[in-house]
Amino acid sequence: MNALAADALAPLDRLGRPLRDLRVSVVETCNFRCPYCMPEGATPTNEVLDRAARLDFDEIETAVRGFARLGVGKLRLTGGEPLLRRDLPALVARLAKVPGIEDIALTTNGSLLAGQARALREAGLHRLTVSLDALEPGLFRTLTGHRGELDDVLAGIAAAEAAGFERLKINCVVQRGVNESQVLPLAERFRGTPHVLRFIEYMDVGTCNGWRPGQVVPSRELHAAIHARWPLRPLRPGYRGEVAARHAYVDGAGEIGFVSSVSEPFCGDCHRARLSADGQLYTCLFAARGAPLREHIGRGEEALASHVAGLWRQRADRHSELRADTLRPARRIEMFYIGG
Repeated sequence: MNALAADALAPLDRLGRPLRDLRVSVVETCNFRCPYCMPEGATPTNEVLDRAARLDFDEIETAVRGFARLGVGKLRLTGGEPLLRRDLPALVARLAKVPGIEDIALTTNGSLLAGQARALREAGLHRLTVSLDALEPGLFRTLTGHRGELDDVLAGIAAAEAAGFERLKINCVVQRGVNESQVLPLAERFRGTPHVLRFIEYMDVGTCNGWRPGQVVPSRELHAAIHARWPLRPLRPGYRGEVAARHAYVDGAGEIGFVSSVSEPFCGDCHRARLSADGQLYTCLFAARGAPLREHIGRGEEALASHVAGLWRQRADRHSELRADTLRPARRIEMFYIGG
């Protein structure tokens, strides 16, 4: 495709937002049962796929090539827990060769990372994000639905460092009355390292987690607690649409971030699309339904790009800004199904 044709396909949505970032869920299952994402006993059974229903690696590569034609340069592999997908490094190696894809990241709970970090790095993975909601082993176990061990995640982080991932993102979802006590210990643990700890407001993604507004700890409250112990100064965003508000420790001990999608929605700069493991396109994390793409993927990357461009141009999602609006759908896709 020549440059003029590519420019013609590059879409803006109805609010003038470009498509720049694609998140691909490679598997919808997880080995944890975190209550805010995939709570034990509350997971909708119709959203767990059999293996044949998932996109295969050929389909995923075709999809990524199609999205790259539209200007997508950033790719994030998600789940469920993506490291449960067999031969994931082989997929990373294929996607690293797609023209236009400049950055490939992966979000994981870290429990299986120790055995795969080096293979992922050698395959061409650029960045890693690890979820870590507590440093107290008993609380960590509870927060994973009694399926995870803190030592496994810490070993995964150490393996990632040894493999050459020099700057990880460490994500912590804070819930009032649940893990607020872990905020300062986590900050202390990652101060003085290259890694960026990010505190995320507990979001009402999906409907199976029983979210209530009173469970949210606003970022401003977390910032105040950390700033009182270790003074912070604001940093400029690294790029337009960055979801985390960046801050640096005044004493030079590193960087920390706050993701405030509840108290300060950032829909206006959202340029992300999500592809589920079975080939559904979701143009918002809070969407009620997706648009099926598998048939279009089967027609090749050019046909897929043309179809997705048309869908994106119709996009007007800003559900986080409409959290209290009666027009917001009562039923929403679960976070484990399309990644965060």
